[in-house]
Amino acid sequence: MARTIGYLVGSLASGSINRRLATALIGLAPSELEFHEIPIRDLPLYSPDYDADYPPVARALKDAIEASDGILFVSPEYNRSIPGALKNAIDWGSRPWGTNSFARKPTGIVGASIGAIGTAVMQSSMRSVLSFLNAPQLNSPEVYVQFRPEHFANDGTVTDETTAQFLRHYMSEYAAFVERVLSVTAPGHIGDEG
Repeated sequence: MARTIGYLVGSLASGSINRRLATALIGLAPSELEFHEIPIRDLPLYSPDYDADYPPVARALKDAIEASDGILFVSPEYNRSIPGALKNAIDWGSRPWGTNSFARKPTGIVGASIGAIGTAVMQSSMRSVLSFLNAPQLNSPEVYVQFRPEHFANDGTVTDETTAQFLRHYMSEYAAFVERVLSVTAPGHIGDEG
């Protein structure tokens, strides 16, 4: 059975290495996963003032999350935490209270950095946020990619076989995780009445 996976790229940079990593992951994923990007660039900064009348771009974000069987976050680390644009998108997707679009969505978190620790601290912050949002997470294997340009072609092809095998393994684990989560979850959101 095909599963639709929405992915969010946490960098807005035109030459984002995490966008290149997302392309690589899609190319290495099992064929039963179908991907669509959930754009975050045009979202205004979230404020509860919008809760009574969500702007169309935020409604489109929530609709895309809700139409996805699972969510994959591919993001850099900014100042040892979640990039502001990505955190803003998560805030939009989780509001208004009682309409958390991330609830019970199987999630994966990966990231690339030029630094040796990859995106480990950002991912730790993300895990705390996603736990509160009742979004199950694939906790292992962890993917902290130290980006080396010679390992990734511009089209997202992974040219280093060891890296390709690792990322292929991760995507296989994520596909299995999506199936496990979806087999045991029921509809509902944080803040539901009853």
